[in-house]
Amino acid sequence: MQAFEYAKPATLKEAFGLLGAQWGEADLLAGGTDLLSLMKDYIHKPKRVVSLTGVKELKGIKSSSDGLHIGAMVTLEELLGNAQVRKEYLSLVQAARGVTSPQIRAMGTVGGDLCQRPRCWYFRNGFGLLAREGDGKELVPNGENRYHAILGNSGPAKFVSASSLGPALIALGAKLTIASGSGNRNVDADKFFLTPNDPASREVDLKPNEILTEIVVPPAAGTKNATYEVRQKEALDWPLATASVALKTSGSTVSSAKVVLGHVAPTPWNSAEAAQALVGKPLNESTAKAAAEAALAGATPLSQNRYKIQLAKVAVKRALLAAAGKA
Repeated sequence: MQAFEYAKPATLKEAFGLLGAQWGEADLLAGGTDLLSLMKDYIHKPKRVVSLTGVKELKGIKSSSDGLHIGAMVTLEELLGNAQVRKEYLSLVQAARGVTSPQIRAMGTVGGDLCQRPRCWYFRNGFGLLAREGDGKELVPNGENRYHAILGNSGPAKFVSASSLGPALIALGAKLTIASGSGNRNVDADKFFLTPNDPASREVDLKPNEILTEIVVPPAAGTKNATYEVRQKEALDWPLATASVALKTSGSTVSSAKVVLGHVAPTPWNSAEAAQALVGKPLNESTAKAAAEAALAGATPLSQNRYKIQLAKVAVKRALLAAAGKA
């Protein structure tokens, strides 16, 4: 990898002073499970790496009246070990367990999962976020696209969001706190992920001089929630399709619903159509199947990934039945 300056601040204030105004001046190091690979492949070539491992303000899980506060530097293993997470946030537990490597769960962080770069093999081989040749020709539509997007792919972005926790956090209505030297701002989880239209843009709402500091998840008592993944192999790998759901019921009837798909679009895909298919109806196998059909009705597969439509339908249906305790 390219030589770089290394800094390990002890506070957020120190960290802000080490960041740059442009991408490429500095990169943040959390668990390092993604950044180090990017640097080894010369995709990221920062002049300075700023480690957040010494910043205590970014650590810990705390409960308050407005929900669960998860520090961005909390590891996936710490998330899984938290009693309240295990009790109320089944969808987060199932999503974190999908990261099957004990080493990555021990080092990888919640913030790092949300901010990780796409796994698109064109991006990882130096063809840029939008996978173009030097003359601007798009590589994905007629190339190896079996793992690429089937939703939200009408523009130049064809990669899929790699976040494991993003769909569950969106379904649960989480908010993210983003800080810089000039103050904090709060972003709804579903607004944090972006679909870029030009190579210079990023896929998350984060500026070069900002740090994701905290995730706040509303209380989930009384909310039925679950995540279901479809993957090619149980060993360390990214899923082919996932679905995270959060439901409230009145008696046997669904009163509100959120259905968010993962690994099928450049962002976690919040399906209003699937939610509409559920509200006012009992949650059973028939309505779960109808919601799954609605979620994928607008899919536009590429030349090699039509198979993902059926996998995503399976993920939605099984996540809904799991949330209802009928899996």
